Amino acid sequence: MSDEIIHESKRSRTRQGLATYLRRIARALGRGEPVPVDDAGTVTVDAGATGDVEVELEREDGTVHFEIEMEWPDEAAAVDEDAAASKATFELYADSADQFRWRLRHDNGNIIADGSEGYADKRDAKSGIESVQRNAPGAHVVDVSRDEEAPDEGGSDATFELYRDKADEYRWRLVHENGNIIADGGQGYASKQKAKQGLRSVKSNAPGAAVEETDE
Repeated sequence: MSDEIIHESKRSRTRQGLATYLRRIARALGRGEPVPVDDAGTVTVDAGATGDVEVELEREDGTVHFEIEMEWPDEAAAVDEDAAASKATFELYADSADQFRWRLRHDNGNIIADGSEGYADKRDAKSGIESVQRNAPGAHVVDVSRDEEAPDEGGSDATFELYRDKADEYRWRLVHENGNIIADGGQGYASKQKAKQGLRSVKSNAPGAAVEETDE
């Protein structure tokens, strides 16, 4: 069989962004799940139980190359080029004040996240969606009611904060390191476990969710 490049991409990443990407791969391998190749998870490989790993560190023409290559026999690795990237959709809409807003709606009809503000420019609303897609998967989760703090290492440029509201219900918000709330759950939960389930759904579904413009 001739060689075939199924997927190839190149982009700059921050150290945290790289750590997030590698953690997604490691988590999938550890659970025996299909490994996401691209950020959106539209290309995956269901790897065999055993494979070969080659690690190479090279300095060439003023650049350091750190390469990790994993190999499995063709019959032991199932490749999906049209994987179900997400079970949710970002809906972009204009509210009654002509401000652009977004919400993340699960296939079951539930709204699992929304933006914390309206935007005068549609491009800013789309940038808000992209920030959630980029930061949600690797964001640390902390319980601010217990004065927990996010670890210094790893994670993304945002943190999921769990807290209790005035009605003594658990809520979550995704806070960027610049202090801005870039997403929240939009509802309270009777237990912390339910709130965590809600934010985990955002973690897994936001990166590959399609963006659709809808009428309010």
